[in-house]
Amino acid sequence: MVFKANITTVEEFDAFVQHPDNTDKLFEYIAGVIVEVPSNPYASKISQRIAGEIYIYLKQNDIGHLTGEAGGYMVGDGRYAPDVAFISYEKQDELVKEGYNPNPPDLAVEVVSSDSSAENAHLTIKLGNYLAVDTLVWIVRSDDGYIEVHRAGKSPQIKYKDDELYGDDVLPNLRIKVSDILK
Repeated sequence: MVFKANITTVEEFDAFVQHPDNTDKLFEYIAGVIVEVPSNPYASKISQRIAGEIYIYLKQNDIGHLTGEAGGYMVGDGRYAPDVAFISYEKQDELVKEGYNPNPPDLAVEVVSSDSSAENAHLTIKLGNYLAVDTLVWIVRSDDGYIEVHRAGKSPQIKYKDDELYGDDVLPNLRIKVSDILK
């Protein structure tokens, strides 16, 4: 849902989200537009399945930080709140405790929560910006039964229920059965 389209600077956005009326809400700044982050319990369940798989991996391979949708990131001039994200210790030792993390994630997972044209348009912009900073992106389209895998400089891949997701060089040796996510 577009919240307020007439705020156009990052500085105005940062002040807007710090206002006491907005501290309990989650917003993204996408191409000069403030967007309240949509979600639903089903999309949250899907993102938690993915986060759970990555958490188990990170318990055995302590290489970075795992965040959920409340962990926002600066990506270029954008401010995004991926449903699940990972950032390596190599990129950033500690996460910030307020505001949006200054470095983009190494992996961003976006769970499509509705089929609205506005959400898809915003997702297209975010995907381009993620790829511009070399973030591995998984777009989960659970209603359609697949996950898109996007990597800068490579053709997108589609992973169906019989396939596996790989962490590539971001989360080496991570393998997740798509069927464990899209049950």
